[in-house]
Amino acid sequence: MFLKYLIVFLISMVPLIELRGAIPVALSPSDMVFFGGLHGMGLPVATAYAICIIGNMIPVPIIFFFARKVLEWGADKKYIGKFFRFCLEKGHKGGAKLQEKAGRGLYFALFLFVGIPVPGTGAWTGTLAASLLDMDFKKSVIAVLSGVVLAGVIMGLVSAGVFAALGAAL
Repeated sequence: MFLKYLIVFLISMVPLIELRGAIPVALSPSDMVFFGGLHGMGLPVATAYAICIIGNMIPVPIIFFFARKVLEWGADKKYIGKFFRFCLEKGHKGGAKLQEKAGRGLYFALFLFVGIPVPGTGAWTGTLAASLLDMDFKKSVIAVLSGVVLAGVIMGLVSAGVFAALGAAL
């Protein structure tokens, strides 16, 4: 049982997959097969959510405090500089656009950005954006954590087939 929790915990830490991929794996029955032949874990809901949320949040402080520094350090390097500059410019432009549209609701916008599970969003991307925008660390972590919880609920409902059932009923 410990190995199943460890696998789900590690999946939730992976960029782009994060909790959005870990929740379906954790909650699905063992006869369901995912990417790479990984079987569903059939774990208890409350424990699986807690493990996935913790796993998804552990990288957040590291990303917030160090990702920007790494990108700035690499921006003038010969082989990686172009990509690092691209990431910084994209982050600054996207952040400025988000800040302009969100205004005083920037932390709420961050919460929604992380919480609505669509490709390219999540705790990693949201935290990087918060870092590039020089947002307050504590408020950013609260917004990201709230977004991760919302994404977990949405993915849990998707995994349980609630939205499919609602669509069939309509």
